[in-house]
Amino acid sequence: MFDIRYIRENPDAFDAGLARRGLSPRAGEILALDEEARKFTHALNEMQEKRNAASKQIGQAKAKGDEAEFNRLREEVESIKNQMPVAEEQQKKYQNQIRDILSGIPNIPADDVPEGEDEAANVEIRKWPESENGPKRLNDAKEHFDLGEALGQMDFETAAKMSGARFVLLKGQLARLERAIASFMLDLHTGEFCYTECNPPLLVKDDALYGTGQLPKFSEDLFKTTGEHWLIPTAEVSLTNIVNNEILSEEELPLRFTAWTPCFRSEAGSAGRDTRGMIRLHQFSKVELVSVTTPDQSKDEHERMTGAAEEVLKRLDLPFRTMVLSTGDMGFGAQKTYDIEVWLPGQGAYREISSCSNCGDFQARRMNTRYRVAGEKKKINPVHTLNGSGLAVGRTLVAILENYQESDGSIAVPDMLKPYMGGVEKIEAQK
Repeated sequence: MFDIRYIRENPDAFDAGLARRGLSPRAGEILALDEEARKFTHALNEMQEKRNAASKQIGQAKAKGDEAEFNRLREEVESIKNQMPVAEEQQKKYQNQIRDILSGIPNIPADDVPEGEDEAANVEIRKWPESENGPKRLNDAKEHFDLGEALGQMDFETAAKMSGARFVLLKGQLARLERAIASFMLDLHTGEFCYTECNPPLLVKDDALYGTGQLPKFSEDLFKTTGEHWLIPTAEVSLTNIVNNEILSEEELPLRFTAWTPCFRSEAGSAGRDTRGMIRLHQFSKVELVSVTTPDQSKDEHERMTGAAEEVLKRLDLPFRTMVLSTGDMGFGAQKTYDIEVWLPGQGAYREISSCSNCGDFQARRMNTRYRVAGEKKKINPVHTLNGSGLAVGRTLVAILENYQESDGSIAVPDMLKPYMGGVEKIEAQK
């Protein structure tokens, strides 16, 4: 969501930002509606002033015994009273039209975001470990689903019997490995990066999804219950809405939250993509990171959050690269996004495992979340919000299977996860 005052004062800059997203100009249309809404706002203010003045004069006329003036003023007040709801309805109509338009417009990209139509314009900014030859390429490396099924602990067929396509049943040590990965991530983020662990609701109402930008534009990507709730597509929704409609103090910022939750996505636009395996499921788990900051903190917080997500991969010794997304590839609510892509030797490719975004005040304006500026009690500004995967747990499991596979089909357990696995060093086929 955007500040209408910004569009009034910077219509060309607003349209230029939309152009970088590949969108047509909208400032003229929005400002025409705004002008109409402001006409009715002005008319309502004048009516209110006239009604208040006439109401005072009624008392004076009655005190003087001027019956004619008393009746005239009373009729005037009654007339104004009847006109105001009509003007209010027109004002609201135009304001709602503006809100509907702004609700469907994506965030304006930061100045340093590379321009481009799609992922082909994304820019690699670093790679780990640094090597001229790139990550190691295993001979005859298998993909995760072949490894998991051979172990007898990754079952897509049974999952499909109960739920259909794009679901998986993990069993035995692979189920434990997923839990171990998530526990390790939470311990790292809470212990070293000062995030507060949360266990948030998985079912949310329309307002929560509107606040973070999933509604109204992306309803087809979500799962809705038969009641008034939606299943969360990411814990970003629940964690960011902790501060919905709040006025925070500058002293308490930044706030940092993390949670490990199931996530649910319909994958409406992913027909034919990643149909095998765990890369793109309807239900998956993720450790999410959310920060709430002042505007002057958010840029540094974005780098800090991305570093926290990268640290998970470093501790697990999983090769990755970090990309800054182009204007045509980043998400609806983002000003700037870093994607972290982990190396999958079975695929011989880097695949996204985390997306860390600075949303600026875009979500805050939708949620009406503000902070009181220190030393200026009357100055209240929108906060900035950030979110990132720290990491996608299922995709981390995929990366471990492919990078730690042995020639006999077993999977070596990364050193950092052995304490969470009860000392198990190798995952082998069930007998």
